[in-house]
Amino acid sequence: MSNLRLILALHNHQPVGNFEDVFETAYRDSYLPFLEVLERYPEIAFALHTSGPLLEWLVDQKPDYVARVRALVEAGRVEILGGGYFEPIMTMIPHADRVGQIRSFAAYLDDVFGAKVRGMWTPERVWEQHLVSAFAEAGVEYTVLDDFHFERAGVSGDDLFGYYLTEDEGRLLKVFPGSETLRYTIPFQEPHATYEFLRNLAARRPGATVVFADDGEKFGSWPETHDHVYKRGWLKRFCDMLVGNRDWLASTTFGRTVDATLPLGKLYIADGSYREMTEWALPPARHQAYEQAAKSVRQHDRSAEIRPFFRAGGFWRNFKARYPESDEMYTRMLWLSRRLADLSARPDVDPDYLEAARRELYRGQCNCPYWHGAFGGLYLPHLRGAIYQALIACHDALDEAEGKVGPRAALEVADFNLDARQEVRIENDRLVAFVRPALGGHLYELDVRKAGVNVLATLDRRPEAYHQTIRDVIRARGSAEQGATHDGDGHVVLKQDNLDDRIVYDDHPRKALVDHFYPLDATLDDLIACRSIERGDFATGAYLARIRREGDRVGVVMERPGLADGRPVKVRKSIETVAGSPALEIRYEIEDLPPDACLHFAVEINLAGMAGHADDRYYSAPSGERLGMLDARIDRPHMEGLSLTDEWLDLAAEISWTKPCGVWCFPIETVSQSEGGFEGVYQSSAVIPHWHVVGDEAGRWEVLIRMAFDSRKPAAEPAARHRASLAGV
Repeated sequence: MSNLRLILALHNHQPVGNFEDVFETAYRDSYLPFLEVLERYPEIAFALHTSGPLLEWLVDQKPDYVARVRALVEAGRVEILGGGYFEPIMTMIPHADRVGQIRSFAAYLDDVFGAKVRGMWTPERVWEQHLVSAFAEAGVEYTVLDDFHFERAGVSGDDLFGYYLTEDEGRLLKVFPGSETLRYTIPFQEPHATYEFLRNLAARRPGATVVFADDGEKFGSWPETHDHVYKRGWLKRFCDMLVGNRDWLASTTFGRTVDATLPLGKLYIADGSYREMTEWALPPARHQAYEQAAKSVRQHDRSAEIRPFFRAGGFWRNFKARYPESDEMYTRMLWLSRRLADLSARPDVDPDYLEAARRELYRGQCNCPYWHGAFGGLYLPHLRGAIYQALIACHDALDEAEGKVGPRAALEVADFNLDARQEVRIENDRLVAFVRPALGGHLYELDVRKAGVNVLATLDRRPEAYHQTIRDVIRARGSAEQGATHDGDGHVVLKQDNLDDRIVYDDHPRKALVDHFYPLDATLDDLIACRSIERGDFATGAYLARIRREGDRVGVVMERPGLADGRPVKVRKSIETVAGSPALEIRYEIEDLPPDACLHFAVEINLAGMAGHADDRYYSAPSGERLGMLDARIDRPHMEGLSLTDEWLDLAAEISWTKPCGVWCFPIETVSQSEGGFEGVYQSSAVIPHWHVVGDEAGRWEVLIRMAFDSRKPAAEPAARHRASLAGV
């Protein structure tokens, strides 16, 4: 009779907005071959979680795979785990959305696999105790976290092999600890290493349950794993090991274990996530200090005794504090969730529109672009773009639910980004713009509704702990040759040359309408190198604001007295739009200009795209002349405007101004970390018209800038849009 239970739980996930070829490659290299091997071992049971975005793709593109999984479910060999439909971090979304996502995904899993879901996968194992109430309310009996969570709650050693009860407001949930040891032996060490661990555990704790719970992509999609797991036969050897030891080792599922065994006790689990995530959440300086402290603990002769008390990791929610771009998505999502809840309480609103809005809201809660680490997607423009596409679609569906159709314009003042200051939302039927008077009077979100694109989904260049690793490796090698090396502690892959030259940091947000005063001899090279040449205090200073409504025209007027090159001046800028227009009109007026001086004034406009170096993404002059791809460096002395076109997005931005000026353009590229190594990533294009300003007799100067955005795709009819959303298109 078996005296040790082993639960193998795989989590297969692709985020909303990932590229088609990524889905295909992961399917070819990981999901399909894993299934093909396990089908040949009827003695082995396992649990499978497939996230909603991936499962929808599989249902549409790989129905044979889905049918094969369903057959294993019907045979009792596979337990299907549920979760949030579109893989949200559960602590990030409102309680009602947690329950709604879990319930809607459970219904979908029942329809696809005929599976009655009892347990769920907790995305990124981000945990706060209050989640118990939402999980239980949604009908979840159990979930799995890491043993790291349990160690922080005071459980250690052999007490980590089983499951525990936990509670919130009288609701109960069963929680399994996943083994960190198995996460590092499977599949990276030979099966015998896992055998030795399990055999020793069985001898010490007969009847125990041990859980391996981790990403399915590590079985073929992670670098070098496909050859290791399949071509060199690791998975077959591992399965042979399990089958060959059935006399004492049983592969089983969460459900069977819960039905056959009692909990080890009750405990309350500390806030946290998996160990690596808590490290990534730390600010760079604290991360480096943490690594030094962790190294000291590992080298201590009593490290095994000390380690359970070493808990100085970060807190997941602080990703929103570290990265304003994450917070911008979060607060926009939260505002839409509240609006949806308010409309859902009204009996006069068409429920079909509400369901369409809810589905898009759920898509916009997919966790990957909200954080950054070896696997987080905040630095990937296409993933941030997908979040905004869903949130814009949700906004449109809510407008339709309220009967807001046709040409219109509206304005609202509120604390939209939860910083205790007032922002302004300006919108019409073509655009939605958010303005932040308290921080430079910046335009920080601009949605082109028909295209479903936020053209200000930019990302600042900021310090990351791993930047020092890059510098150290390049210094040790003498050059940044493409390829791999060792930094002394691990395998470091530099995917591009001269990465250290690209590590520069922004001293202001890369948004739109960032106001600068520069030296008269400032150059494009100064800006590219992020040299400290600012001669004004307007780029991040607070502006006073008042709103303006005149018929179908709405706008905000902001002004700030400040210093430019040591001289007091006043800058006034207004942002306006009218019903039916694809454009924003921005008027700048500079007052109190000194009569005996010339000032160098510039307006920075950063526009986000999916790629910079591609033939179908380019700048052009008003004459139609192409000026280069979106990662080009442009220095033109006399222009009246220019256009940025992204044919892949089918979106064009036309920017013009009433006073000819010089124009600088250059790409904003980050240096970031992924599972494949360190690489540069195009984030946006900076467009900076700049003038040598001399005041008139009254000491005034002004210019009108027009920014127009449009898509060549015809807009879908409202009914067609919400039908497509309901169908999961």
